[in-house]
Amino acid sequence: MQLVVMAALLVLAEVGQGCRFICHLKNVSIPVESCNAVKFIHTTICEGLCYQEDPIYDNHVDPPEQHTCNGDWSYEVKHIDGCPVAVTYPVARSCHCTTCNTENTECERLRADICSSGIY
Repeated sequence: MQLVVMAALLVLAEVGQGCRFICHLKNVSIPVESCNAVKFIHTTICEGLCYQEDPIYDNHVDPPEQHTCNGDWSYEVKHIDGCPVAVTYPVARSCHCTTCNTENTECERLRADICSSGIY
């Protein structure tokens, strides 16, 4: 259930809502299903970009260290009215830029214009 809720968080992160170059907390509402009822839970996620150095030449031997917006996470439990089954969902407490973890994240450089309407 936690994996489903985390996937829903990522989908609902509303990536297309402008381009911000700071890693920050964002309030979101995520749908959860329990006892055949769908309810929205309000929580926080980490959103934004981290400063990256882009070398003037491609060095495949020693590429620059990439950073991702990550945070300190905890899980909270909520009971939906009339349902004995609790829902567990993630909550970001704080956000910061960390070294990209290649074990669970694609850490290649983005080779595209990430802001269609300019830099904010």
